[in-house]
Amino acid sequence: MISLGVCRTPSVAKQKLGKYLESTGVNSKQTFLESTTPATTFRAQAAVWIASLATRRRKPVKPATIRGWRSSLGQWLLPNLGDLPLADVGNGALKALVEKMAAAGLSAKTLVNYCAVVKMIVASALTDDGEQIYPRKWNHEFIGLPIVDTTKERRPTLTAEQVSAIVSNAKGRYKVLFALLAGTGLRIGEALALKGTDLDQDCHVIHVRRSIWNGQEQSPKTANAVRSVDVPEALVALLREYASDKAGYLFATKSGRPLVQRNVHRTLQHLAGKVGFHAFCRFRIATLRRAHVPEDLLRFWVGHAASNITDLYAAQLRNDTQFRREWVERAGLGFQLGYVGIQNVVPIESVRVA
Repeated sequence: MISLGVCRTPSVAKQKLGKYLESTGVNSKQTFLESTTPATTFRAQAAVWIASLATRRRKPVKPATIRGWRSSLGQWLLPNLGDLPLADVGNGALKALVEKMAAAGLSAKTLVNYCAVVKMIVASALTDDGEQIYPRKWNHEFIGLPIVDTTKERRPTLTAEQVSAIVSNAKGRYKVLFALLAGTGLRIGEALALKGTDLDQDCHVIHVRRSIWNGQEQSPKTANAVRSVDVPEALVALLREYASDKAGYLFATKSGRPLVQRNVHRTLQHLAGKVGFHAFCRFRIATLRRAHVPEDLLRFWVGHAASNITDLYAAQLRNDTQFRREWVERAGLGFQLGYVGIQNVVPIESVRVA
């Protein structure tokens, strides 16, 4: 029973009732969608969503990203939200999840990433016309979602002495691979996908056209990752000698398959302790910044997107090979290669990764 107050005529009563229904949303299109859509659980919608990521026409998701999202679903999201009706996954459910994850000691960055997956799954439930069935206005204050302090995030990097020690103590193809990562800023997947045809005739330029993940070729991480990377002269001789007799992948097993990333990582940790491949990229960026390399050229070499419209206007400088050559030599390697010999190398046992 709804009280509409004193209504002098039936028409006034109808008007008041109409306003009441409008204010409560009872007759809204959204309420109709939610009440007439067959009930589905968060678990069921998550399965539909994850299956669509790799094959969708717009912005298909890379396998490595999908694997990370699957991990978050298996570890936290499905055990806590899986059996809830999708309609009930809102601010309250996310608040309870955040409190549980925070109590377990998960980092702020992890909390934000896992909640982003929940939001994407809820938003992926659509009508035949492509409208969201359960649109949400997420309240981060109510949920208790932390603000990620980027200054406190762990970003391991390497010093010049540490890189020199790693390269000096590495053997064979690993010496070349680690020197290449530190001297060019290539991602590990890009380096493992290199073939002799990706090098120019004198090995002064590397053309990044593909990447390797889980033993399979794929396109590079982003459109900006398709690029040409200039090689410092100090590294050219080593790369030229190494690549001279390679017909397929530069860094391959005896069967010709590309090296497995986890095996390479195991070798790196044996040499340098707990450190990841991206530490080489951070080292290269620091080297280029110390040499005051123009920012748009730096971004081009490491495959990052332009930061502003000025960078886009300056993109033509990337086609100036002489300009690029001057800057790559000005920056140099940033570490002692040891191809001819390293002096005063820090022993591996004393290397401490930041």
